[in-house]
Amino acid sequence: MNSEAKLSQKANSSFTMDDFAKALEKHDYQFQKGQVVHGKVFQLDHDGAYVDIGGKSSAFIPRDEASLRAVTNLSEVLPLQEELEFIIIREQDAEGQVTLSRKQLEIKHIWERLVQMQENSQTVQVRVMGVNKGGVTVDLLGLRGFIPRSHLVERDNLEALKGQTLTTGFLEIDRSNNKLILSQRLATRSAGFSMLTNGQLVEGKVTGIKPFGVFVDLSGISALLHIKQVSQKFIDNLEKVFQVGQDVKAVIIDLDEGKGRVALSTRVLENFPGEILENMDEVMASAEARAARASNKAEES
Repeated sequence: MNSEAKLSQKANSSFTMDDFAKALEKHDYQFQKGQVVHGKVFQLDHDGAYVDIGGKSSAFIPRDEASLRAVTNLSEVLPLQEELEFIIIREQDAEGQVTLSRKQLEIKHIWERLVQMQENSQTVQVRVMGVNKGGVTVDLLGLRGFIPRSHLVERDNLEALKGQTLTTGFLEIDRSNNKLILSQRLATRSAGFSMLTNGQLVEGKVTGIKPFGVFVDLSGISALLHIKQVSQKFIDNLEKVFQVGQDVKAVIIDLDEGKGRVALSTRVLENFPGEILENMDEVMASAEARAARASNKAEES
């Protein structure tokens, strides 16, 4: 190899090494997508803002990533020289600049808050934005959610719900698929449960009669009056005692909101075994006094 070729090779190799060194200098590999970082905005631009996050190169936050709400004045949501939290949404480009977002960080915090609310069986207020065949789309803290038709209280005229605010419970939260499914009926049931207590006398309507018991609707909550809790006397056929649509008063003897279970008893209202079979009207008419007496007896025992 002649000396000219050697010089050429050396020049090429040193150039490549220098280039590599410069590339290493430009890129700060501690910054990764999805990472939450702190930084200070030092320059506002029409398209966004430049942020110092302690790297070798500045970071940039596009205007539409500055906030979840619409921004008219960037300086209001990105004040200069104030330390703020950001999330990295794009790793370094050829210039070593990372792209940041405050909007995605807000969304992340909202999802985390909703998961916490679901775990605590809390309800939320949502605004109905649109209607489709399967139900309604809603806005919840800037996120898009969905209530299936079967989980709405009003199921026939969905168009009338547009613009309305509904109280809902959570059916499914899946951030990875942006899935937020809510239920108005769940919230109604939860609110109803909060008004019920063991030993309380309640009034409802018979909605179904099965061999093992009678289902009673308590303002949207389904309760069960088991055949053994109807009377102190043996009953062979409940259809001889009750009719669907009949109003009935009974005492709550078991309550489990987690399982959505309410157990009732009319047996405790009887003055003697079989009274409810012989004179249902009399037992129902004086149910309040009978329930109070049953409660006193329970406390004494």
